[in-house]
Amino acid sequence: MNPLLATDEDRSDSPDQPDALVALAEGDRHRPRFHFVSPAGWLNDPNGLSHWNGVYHLFYQYNPLKAVHSRIHWGHATSPDLITWTDAPVALVPGDAANAADADGCWSGVLVDDHGVPTLVYSGRRGDRELPCVAVGSMDLTEWVADAANPVISAPPASLDLTAFRDHCVWPHPGGGWRQLIGSGIRGQGGTALLYASPDLRNWSYLGPLIVGDSGDRETTADDWTGTMWECVDLFRLEPAGADDEPVDPDILVFSAWDDGVTRHTLYLTGHYSGTRFDRTAVHRLDYGGRYFYAPQSTQDARGRRVMFGWLQEGRSDAAAETAGWSGVMSLPRLVTRAPDGTLHQQPVPELETLRRDHVRLGGFTLTGGERRAGLTRGDQIDIVAELHLETGSQVELIVRATQDEAERTVIRITRPGDAHAAITLELIRTASSLDPTVDATPRSGPIKHVDGRIHLRVLADHSALEIFANGQPLACRVYPTREDAQGVEFVGIRGRVHVREAASWRMADIWHSPRRLWPAL
Repeated sequence: MNPLLATDEDRSDSPDQPDALVALAEGDRHRPRFHFVSPAGWLNDPNGLSHWNGVYHLFYQYNPLKAVHSRIHWGHATSPDLITWTDAPVALVPGDAANAADADGCWSGVLVDDHGVPTLVYSGRRGDRELPCVAVGSMDLTEWVADAANPVISAPPASLDLTAFRDHCVWPHPGGGWRQLIGSGIRGQGGTALLYASPDLRNWSYLGPLIVGDSGDRETTADDWTGTMWECVDLFRLEPAGADDEPVDPDILVFSAWDDGVTRHTLYLTGHYSGTRFDRTAVHRLDYGGRYFYAPQSTQDARGRRVMFGWLQEGRSDAAAETAGWSGVMSLPRLVTRAPDGTLHQQPVPELETLRRDHVRLGGFTLTGGERRAGLTRGDQIDIVAELHLETGSQVELIVRATQDEAERTVIRITRPGDAHAAITLELIRTASSLDPTVDATPRSGPIKHVDGRIHLRVLADHSALEIFANGQPLACRVYPTREDAQGVEFVGIRGRVHVREAASWRMADIWHSPRRLWPAL
């Protein structure tokens, strides 16, 4: 039996041939061209992110047959440089046998090097149960065999009333063996990461919750609410940003806040991990886009860099995505470092600059209320960089994806209040981003740290994918202009005085130059 054969429900309303599904997806005007997307079908969480023998490997949650979240596989792609990607064979396929631990899906997990043996630790789903499973791969990571003993943990800890139990972070313990975090939540208390220990990745002992959040009021809309369950936990250590005596909180715990089936937003804790505890000092928003940068995973590459990807969820309806033949975008690869104050600083990896074409530069100019300045690259595949200095009490907008009559436009607004020491606010305003009333247009915003009103702004627009970086703080989102002339770019002074020290832009090249295909051919 072909392991990729879908159920009748999965196949309903799908093209008869997989090539037709790929062609359908490639024909959608909202499909990004320099972000990673699957050949077709459904994509969500990045998984197994690694730099193995000089090659970057990106695995991901995947339904190759239909743009719906059903019977999830692990897709797989490789890259020498984080920019140029090649589709590889599907890595994990739900088990054929009805009693297989992953019969109903191979959910999120990680890749580890078990003394030279590539090993995946992932959540297998059967019915409503999600339990840890293991698979061993070939040295080129293209062939995988699930362990016959799966699941390697037979049940969640019986002593806790848990809201869920899935997603994994695994690392070698300095004293030998392995440690693992599994995302979960304790009912009535909050989200948590459950800590386990193992000598061999197969036999695990429960050590207890590493740290427990506060679910508080479930009706809250706070951008830093930690939810009732933590998905996709990721624990790592970053080196100091400066002098040896600067940071006392070297560890970062990233998690995605989830509540009763609803994805909320991604947060991170700064603090110190030791033994069986994580002592937190503060909670921070990872990305001001909320659910539009979700379930991130990071890895340390051979150069010692911390590289992170996240899932850019759709902002259009499930029906619209299914009609288009694809759903889900991977964020641009981000370089994650520590800022001097201990928070995270994020920026696209510098390799992305190799895609730049047709450089346009604007010299310094000043904007006051009502003044406009065009001249940067127009388009739906662009990279913009600007050095801004906002005087106190000033406000400026960068408008992108605008039609000539501004019936459609996406507004990036930056405001510095009258208090010289207050944070600057970054806002994304999507009320006019699309004439399609069914797409999401909720605003996104957050504070930006600065020195004397200076902002380094970078904006990357790639059809429906939009990523903004202001002084290393990201805001990722999705926009869906309906008109082909939604290509305009313009600075607008709103009030006060804003000095644009320099602005530059480029058209961005495609990263997909050959036909995509589903693996294996169906």
